[in-house]
Amino acid sequence: MRMIWEEMGIHLMKPRELKKLTRTELLELLLEQTKRADDLEQRLQKAEQLLADKLLLMEDAGSIAEASLRLNHVFEAAQAAADQYLESVKTLRIRQEALRSDHEADTASSEGSI
Repeated sequence: MRMIWEEMGIHLMKPRELKKLTRTELLELLLEQTKRADDLEQRLQKAEQLLADKLLLMEDAGSIAEASLRLNHVFEAAQAAADQYLESVKTLRIRQEALRSDHEADTASSEGSI
């Protein structure tokens, strides 16, 4: 544990070393540690805010993906309706052409019989 604290730049004093410090030195040490704790608290708050922002972005990305999927379904349904409409127009045109051909044939045969 001592190595971890020292890697972070924190010098751990032995109880014997602390007893040798004057009251002023102890207060300075306490003030230094308080400042360090405040700094770490601010860094933690910033990190938590960044995490919250990233989570919000991920949530928004999920919402955008869901909206995109819904739009895809809407467009697919619209395309299917358009395809069905075109197919019915083609069928109607074929029927009209058949009726016109029959009518022309009937007209031609009735003119030929007169």
